[in-house]
Amino acid sequence: MIRRIFRHRATAPDTVPAPEDQAVADAFRTMLAALRSPEPWTPGRCQDITVRVGSFVERAHTRPGDDHVPDLIAVALQHPGGPHAPYGARYRKLGWLRCETTKILGMWDPAYAPLTHAAAGLDLPDDIDMEPAHYALYIEARKRDNSRDGHTLLRLGPYTQTRHAQQDHDRITAALEGRDTTLVPGCRVSVRYAPFDVSDHKLFTDPYEVDAVALLAAVVEGVSA
Repeated sequence: MIRRIFRHRATAPDTVPAPEDQAVADAFRTMLAALRSPEPWTPGRCQDITVRVGSFVERAHTRPGDDHVPDLIAVALQHPGGPHAPYGARYRKLGWLRCETTKILGMWDPAYAPLTHAAAGLDLPDDIDMEPAHYALYIEARKRDNSRDGHTLLRLGPYTQTRHAQQDHDRITAALEGRDTTLVPGCRVSVRYAPFDVSDHKLFTDPYEVDAVALLAAVVEGVSA
């Protein structure tokens, strides 16, 4: 993988390298230096990290929430050019994944870009060796005076697929349309998409065993009674 970034060019021993060859050599040295001394990652930092994916490395964005055990975090693999870089047909987004911290090389460094699947013209593999992360929906009733006062009416989770959480989010949002300020006196009811906190799992309702909209209606009826 590293060999392919060199250009084979016959030069005399004392010949000054062409600018493009010098740039490649400089980039290679920078990459080696970054690999030898990666900036350490510590939990809680919001910068992107570098994770191993097979024989490649990838840029990954982190978030809290999957606190099953201390050696797992949630990550979303990113294009090496950043979250707004075009993925193209051969580089797909996988959503949030549960990543073992042993896969983390350190903080992301642009010098690692030549070692990614994207640089090799490859799509991310089918087997990432990371399970999908967990998701949750929080339905909240907040005071209408723009304060933070209020309470959570319902917690739904864990969702094992992003699309499932998004579907229920859209259904609940549609059900609240035009009624969000009348369901609970003095409050505005809204739904929020957020990480699933496993340590509070007893507070959540399994979304795969209930109808989210019907359950919300029952909860609101109980609050208003």
